[in-house]
Amino acid sequence: MLLTISTTHTPATDLGYLLHKHPDRCQTFPLSFGKAHVYYPEATADRCACCLLLDVDPVGLVRGKGNWSNGLLDQYVNDRPYVASSLMSVAISQVFGSALSGKSKDRPELVDVEIPLTARIDVLPVRSGPNCPAAEMLERMFGPLGYEITATRHPLDEQFLEWGESPYYSVELRHTTTIAQLLQHLYVLIPVFDGKKHYYIGPDEVEKLLAKGESWLGDHPEKSTITQRYLSKRHSLVRQALARLVEEEAVEPADEEAPISAAPPPTERELSLHEQRLGAVLAAIRSSGAKRVVDLGCGEGKLLRELLADGQFTEIVGMDVSVRSLEIAHRRLKLDRLPERQRERIRLLHGALTYRDERLANFDAAAIVEVIEHLDPPRLAAFERVVFEHARPRTVVLTTPNREYNVVWESLPAGEMRHSDHRFEWTRAEFETWAGGVAEQYGYQVRFLPVGPEEADLGAPSQMAVFSKE
Repeated sequence: MLLTISTTHTPATDLGYLLHKHPDRCQTFPLSFGKAHVYYPEATADRCACCLLLDVDPVGLVRGKGNWSNGLLDQYVNDRPYVASSLMSVAISQVFGSALSGKSKDRPELVDVEIPLTARIDVLPVRSGPNCPAAEMLERMFGPLGYEITATRHPLDEQFLEWGESPYYSVELRHTTTIAQLLQHLYVLIPVFDGKKHYYIGPDEVEKLLAKGESWLGDHPEKSTITQRYLSKRHSLVRQALARLVEEEAVEPADEEAPISAAPPPTERELSLHEQRLGAVLAAIRSSGAKRVVDLGCGEGKLLRELLADGQFTEIVGMDVSVRSLEIAHRRLKLDRLPERQRERIRLLHGALTYRDERLANFDAAAIVEVIEHLDPPRLAAFERVVFEHARPRTVVLTTPNREYNVVWESLPAGEMRHSDHRFEWTRAEFETWAGGVAEQYGYQVRFLPVGPEEADLGAPSQMAVFSKE
């Protein structure tokens, strides 16, 4: 199988710096399933093309896989050595790892530059189901990302005509984008087209999907289909990934039999809720006059990015219990490439909200956005002491889901919570009772604000408490 990436950017040989592969060399890299060869058939100032050729060992591919290998992969004769699949994604990750991560040692200034790029995949198996022609599936996957698409079908030999139309295409994708974005799109979407992975699908695959799709998958109209097929329709993993992509979206269970056309895009309200929440939290912190702010449970850094863009805040700290989330936040905020004065304003810390931490003391304000519902109820008392007794910021802005609003989402089964990791979800009365008790015990005043569109008798989807020191 062959992947060719080319550009007409001037000078086109900058592609070598971006891919970390010299145009004058032919290189070979060992892989667990064969070898990858990288070479440049063309390298001039006007046009440069780099080829990634996989030489797959079909026997080694299935040797020792046991009974978990299914479909064509448990046979020695199959199409895996000849078509782009999860094997190509692994090769992209191992051979072009630095480019995939958006790094360039010799020319770091090129990393964020959008250049005209063309990717040609020979050959891509487009198995889309009877309700979605191959051309439509290609458009639905790559079109929203801005690609122009040309696809040429390769017919089957006459002896195989009874199998139906060939699913094999040469696909050319053209777009002006960064090399990292192109590689991330290919890494995620290539395995989506036939849904066959050559290795076990476990929780690690969720992390890979979210890491490679962090800047684009959440806004993709086909994110549900992409997630289901990338994770081979492992229901629990699909629900986990979708819940993390759209933190407040009521996610329907994956349907193994659903055709690709059955995945509806999320509504505008669901897409915008998180933005409304961040805006409300930012406004409350800004109005408090705070200059030193800590985001407790900062996740992947969405609020941190907004704080960093506001010159009012001179010191910004994000803390989270998940090392993986902190790594994503580090990349999303581009901390390695910030100017020195900006970089000095922000820090990321690893820590838990249920253990006293001296690093959290003396901040003007703390943000705790959709965090407490992930704590086991018996741990809430420890959380209260850590934040309100020991850290004791002047202002605390805290949000949590409003359980009463869940009935608005028809796709959320009655009695279920919005996220598989939620330990509880409070009504407005329950939240106000808890927050009022905390304020009284630790010497704060508290006021409550709705976040998101309000419904009569149900309130808003999120509820916010703003604690201020008396």
